[in-house]
Amino acid sequence: MGDEQHTRLALLRFSGEIGTKARATRLQFRQRLVQNLRDALASHGLSARLEVSHERIFVELPQHGPDPTDSDALRDHPLARIFGIQSLSCVERRPITSLDAIVSSGVALFGDRVRAKRFAVRARRVGNRGVGALRSREVQVALGAALLPRSAGVDLSAPDVTVHIELAEHGTSFFSERIGGPGGLPLGVEGAAVALLSGGFDSAVAAWQMLKRGVALDYVFCNLGGPLHLHGTIRVAKVLADRWSYGDRPQLHAIDFEPVAEALRASTQKRYWQILLKRLMLRAAAAVGRRGRAAAIVTGEAVGQVSSQTLQNLTVISRATDETILRPLIGFNKEDIIAAAGRIGTFELSKVIREYCALVSRRPATRAGLGVVEREEAKLDPAVLERAIDSRSVVDLRELALESLERPEISVERLPEKAVLIDLRPLEQYRSGHHPDALHLDFARALEAFPEFERGHTYVLSCEFGWLSAHLAQRMRRAGFDAYHFRGGQRALMRAAP
Repeated sequence: MGDEQHTRLALLRFSGEIGTKARATRLQFRQRLVQNLRDALASHGLSARLEVSHERIFVELPQHGPDPTDSDALRDHPLARIFGIQSLSCVERRPITSLDAIVSSGVALFGDRVRAKRFAVRARRVGNRGVGALRSREVQVALGAALLPRSAGVDLSAPDVTVHIELAEHGTSFFSERIGGPGGLPLGVEGAAVALLSGGFDSAVAAWQMLKRGVALDYVFCNLGGPLHLHGTIRVAKVLADRWSYGDRPQLHAIDFEPVAEALRASTQKRYWQILLKRLMLRAAAAVGRRGRAAAIVTGEAVGQVSSQTLQNLTVISRATDETILRPLIGFNKEDIIAAAGRIGTFELSKVIREYCALVSRRPATRAGLGVVEREEAKLDPAVLERAIDSRSVVDLRELALESLERPEISVERLPEKAVLIDLRPLEQYRSGHHPDALHLDFARALEAFPEFERGHTYVLSCEFGWLSAHLAQRMRRAGFDAYHFRGGQRALMRAAP
């Protein structure tokens, strides 16, 4: 890997699961992992030579920059987001094999690092263990003795700094840290599925969990929130595509679900709306999957999280399709899901996308029977869903430039003169503090009531974060009203109050 005296490398260790596979499967998984790795580097304009062995990969890093054994530079590197990689280290490899040379190099590399800290030296032989007389223990003892005067002492159980040495036939590698990789299986080795994506915490984390298991994904977004909701969901999908889908080219299928929702509102009982809606979303995902490469559908549902996700309702929802349904979050708590969103990079985007839809029932069914749901569903014209699927738009997520998206401008930062300001938050939040000019009408009531609003007024809508108000403003505009939402939500509105 070059003739340089000192070679700076990233050491990537395979997930332990790969090592447990049969030889032919293991080889296939390694080949796919290397393919994904090359795509990750190319996607970020990086070129590097690779050295692949049966349990690890070395990737050559630039030979300049900070301390070559400092792994901080790898923490947000694309190499740290390759599924199938268990851990990474920033390594300096030197073509030395004598004890004196190893000790001298170890002191040069780690002398400052151990100053006033407790340390340990861990050495091991790799490759052909029968070559050479040098043993790992004598390296540990000699280098430890040389570093001791600079340190606060040796601590073999919980050191502040660990000096790692790997002894090979033609050289020695030095590193100090192991950075955790995502683990799992190389993306693509378990085929493909289609994931229902709403832009919120749950669906994004569910998708990531399946990517980690080697399942390549396309996404289906059933849009009930208009252009602003689409814009937000695409941003979430871009994170999954650009940061975690190396080796694949995922697509997002955006389906305008408002005609489907209108049909439900017109023909079915309110208490079953959410269950019916989710059954129709599953059917939409199944149709997209059958026309593509998918062998299953992924959802972000967790038992008991909302009324439509009781065990009974999930059973009824699942009967909407014969396709395999994967629910990787089925036993997760919401806190676990939100924490995972922070780790994968979707938290900031998802936190302002409310988990809502345009169908709200005050007393939703929590233990719906299959028979009654199917009877309600029979009231719908199947052509409505078919037309929505056929007219969907498809986005190549890896190719899409976010700056090319047109962000809908339906927002205001100041209240127009004589505008009617409506606060859509729950009543208890409104009572705890609101703009002095704001009328109250919670979101669910406003969705039903706005067609009867008096025309000729300018309406400004506000909510906690700005997403529900943006959705209603879009709906009102389509109905011919002069409607806006207040950008930035409740905090921004209160800052603008007189």
